[in-house]
Amino acid sequence: MIARSIAAAMMTAALLSSSAARAQVSDDVVKLGVLTDMNGPASTPTGQGSVTAAQMAVEDFGGTVLGKPIQVIVGDHQLKPDIGATLARRWYDVEQVDLILDVPVSAVGLAVQTIANEKKRLFITQSTGAADFHGKSCSPYAMQWVFDTHALAVGTAQEVVKRGGDTWFFITDDYAFGQSLEKDAAAMVTKSGGKVLGSVRPPFATSDVSSFVLQAQASKAKIIGIAAGPPNNVNEIKTGGEFGIFKGGQQMAALLALITDVHSLGLPTAQGLLLTTSFYWDMDDKTREWSKRYFAKMNRMPTMWQAGVYSATLHYLQAIKDAGTDDPLKVAAKMREKPVDDFFARGGKLREDGLMVHDLMLVQVKTPEESKYPWDYYKILAHIPGDAAFGPPDPACSLVKK
Repeated sequence: MIARSIAAAMMTAALLSSSAARAQVSDDVVKLGVLTDMNGPASTPTGQGSVTAAQMAVEDFGGTVLGKPIQVIVGDHQLKPDIGATLARRWYDVEQVDLILDVPVSAVGLAVQTIANEKKRLFITQSTGAADFHGKSCSPYAMQWVFDTHALAVGTAQEVVKRGGDTWFFITDDYAFGQSLEKDAAAMVTKSGGKVLGSVRPPFATSDVSSFVLQAQASKAKIIGIAAGPPNNVNEIKTGGEFGIFKGGQQMAALLALITDVHSLGLPTAQGLLLTTSFYWDMDDKTREWSKRYFAKMNRMPTMWQAGVYSATLHYLQAIKDAGTDDPLKVAAKMREKPVDDFFARGGKLREDGLMVHDLMLVQVKTPEESKYPWDYYKILAHIPGDAAFGPPDPACSLVKK
């Protein structure tokens, strides 16, 4: 009897020891760092809302993984690549952060990606749009979860031309992000049988965009493409409304606009605006359920970026559980094995180049009369399959099988 008890105890200890060996978490904590813009022009669509989304994912997962606590820390990169890179380096080296999330502005995102690759730690961006992220700059440690410039530009241009918007004039932010949006959209307009009549390029954060909007209006193009992010995109849409562009029969198509932009503009100004989005809070019961929980914490509806932070965080934590470790490459492999199937993405797939491919929507901003309740802003015109919007992997990515 005693011998059997000792043998059983030894077997139990061996099993527990084996289980512990398989389930490994570095530093006994899974640490997530939300690196974002807390006070600048990107703080409303990212900022505290992204932090809240990450915290909601951790809470919904149960607060622990493999028996270890999950911690969320926050950093403000102030939209500056050098500050973002410095914070990322310190987080990976000193704070032992396992995963960095969010990181608006492509220049900052690419700087952080360089550090992630150097330190062999994971980075998932929701608010960096540069297609180079999963192209020539791709990394086995980095993922792009919500959008890229190609998908938004191609999705919008292709669907709008289909609906008769076959002449375009672009108002383009005069830096890499805006130029990339215009290039991809213009190519799709031409490919789809449309014509580009011209473009103007205001500098980033131009306070008075009147002259640029007037040039676009004078072009008589059916569609004025806004190839810009905050704050220019909002200023241009607002100025266009004031100048009667929509009433005059022209339409504006924003190649990047978020629901918080529409909210700040108001429906009388933004009505009729066309845009492509990865997420809309009022799409169905799943999106509404999560978004209303988010609203209770933030008093506004989530952007596609903030919803994407939640989605990526939950998928990452589940991958740690499935892998039995927080080893970066093993977790990344598990993340690619399973589809991303939640309120944000239905059957999304994480490709070998780090891009999460999922369906997008072309939407039009409602008129004040069409809107029936707060934040009821979009009419969904078309669902765009992910493969069609994002296209095939870029051969410039070293991770893509040739």
